[in-house]
Formats: sequence, C-alpha cells, structure tokens
Amino acid sequence: MTSILQIGFGPLGVQIAEYIAQKETVKTVAVVDINPDFTGKKLSEVSPELSNEVKIYSSVKKAINELTSKPDVAIITTVSSLEKLIPQIEEVAKLGISVISTCEELSYPWELQPELSTKLDNICREHNIACLGTGINPGFLMDYLPSVMSSVCKDIETITVERIQDATPRRVPFQQKIGAGLTLQAFKEKEATGTLRHVGLKESVYLLANSIGLKLDEVTESLAPVIAENEVASKHIQVKKGDARGVEQIAHGYVNGMCKITLHFKAAIGEPRSYDKISSKGIPNFSSEIEGGINGDIATCAITINCINSILTASSGLRTMADIAVPGYIN
Repeated sequence: MTSILQIGFGPLGVQIAEYIAQKETVKTVAVVDINPDFTGKKLSEVSPELSNEVKIYSSVKKAINELTSKPDVAIITTVSSLEKLIPQIEEVAKLGISVISTCEELSYPWELQPELSTKLDNICREHNIACLGTGINPGFLMDYLPSVMSSVCKDIETITVERIQDATPRRVPFQQKIGAGLTLQAFKEKEATGTLRHVGLKESVYLLANSIGLKLDEVTESLAPVIAENEVASKHIQVKKGDARGVEQIAHGYVNGMCKITLHFKAAIGEPRSYDKISSKGIPNFSSEIEGGINGDIATCAITINCINSILTASSGLRTMADIAVPGYIN
C-alpha cells in the first residue's frame, strides 16, 4: 500500500482524496491545509466519502510528528506559481518524500524560469527525491499526448493542438480563473495583473517542442475574452450579455521564423461544442479528435494519482511527463 500525504485541500485536493479512497493500492494518510477551519478535523467532516480516521493538519511538521511512518509520496495542490511552490516542495524533500504537484508552471519550467528550475532540481537531487508537475492541461492533452502521437511520424512540419471546452460543469475556481462573469473592463484589469488566464500554455509549447527535438527561437501567446452574445450561466456564475463568459488563448512556437507549433485553448461557459484535437502535418498527415473533450477536473485528479508509481521509480531531480515511465491506471 502506497501512502500519500496531501498538501492542499481545496476542491481539487478533496476530489483527489475521494478518488484515492476508492483505490486498493494507495491511501491518503494525512492532509495538510492552512485553512484554520480545517485544522484538526477528520476527512469525513469535509466529505462523507472520506475516512473518519485521517486528520487534517495545519503544517507538514505536525502531520509527520503524528504519523507512525513516513509517507511515500506528497501530492501538492496549492498554487500555480513555481516560485511559491518551491518552499513547499523543499519542506517535504528534506524528509525524503517524492512530490507530484498540479502546479501548472511546474509542468515544464526549464525555458521560462531556468534559475528556479535549477534551484528546484538541485533541492530534489540533494535529498534524493523526484518531483513532477502534471495535470490534464498542462501535463497531458496539449503537450504529452501530442508528443506520444508524434512517434508514428516519419517527418513533422507542424503540429496544432486545440482544446475547446464548455466550462459550465467545471469547478468554480476554474470558472473564476478564466474570467467567466466579469465585465470586459474587469476582465482587462485582472488580465493586467496576470491572475486571469489559463496558466501553462507556453510551458506546454516548450514541453512538446523538447519532446520532438525542436529548438524554438520564439514563443508568442495571445489572450482575449470570449464575449457572451446572450445571457448564459453555470450553477454558480451568471454571465450577462456583453460580459466575458471565458477566455481564448493561442500560443505559437517558431523556428527560423516559421510557426511549427500552435496551441489553441478556449474555455467558456456556454461553449456549444467541446473537443480536444491534435493535427500533424508531415509524413503521415493525421488528425485525431476526442469528441466532447476530456473533463479537466476528473482527468487532472486521475492523472495525478496514476503517476504515483512512475514517480516512485523515477531518478532524483525535477522531472517532466516526458522523463518518467509511462503512467497507467492504478487500482
């Protein structure tokens, strides 16, 4: 039985815990969250699907002091920022615990944040643990999956990946992150602060490029609101006509002035059709589409758990999805 320390118990952390509770080979043994309302509670007090024997602690130190043995893996679902995540990773790295995190900037930080990447890599190597950033996007649909599909190609001229999704059934923090329900003025203000966007699109471009052997000269990214033509709503957010119902981002990766990689991300409440599509121009040409798309909340929780065995066998250091053994479903 693989034991898991969960750090972060927001909606995503709770959902991961609920999925782990259904597994036979992994078990959450402690949860850490800074929310004072959670401190000392049993997991069952947060969700009836969870254990009444496992507690929530205010710090890693307090959790470790009460556990009878060291957890095998820490799953961290706290922040999107690599800079803010590193101290959290270092704390468990010093205990010799490997890390899987849903932090978007962790998925492939080498190009955009080289100094922080080297710092984190050194921390992991010093304490002989592996650290992985994963998720459905970034971490799979727009980078790892097209990388795998490129293995059947004799030659690649361009790769285009589209992730178009109706955000109506997604969790509230995701809907807020894409600006659903904001006026256009409020959207622009939040965009200017960097708090409104899908985090990780450029990281996906670099991960995909690295996997297929491209040295990019330039990566660009555009962002725009998806404007509601009529009133739309999710369970928690009402969007008025003329306001933003979501976000559209497009990133391009260039080699010698030629666009080789295009990633098109669009997520909005009331989007009429959801799909994930990978198109490769080369030998052979191909297009592969997942009608309906992959539910991001479900899949992010699933892939985080399903990477556990891979991270336990990975060599020490900062790892990406392209570095580890191919993950698969675990019981």
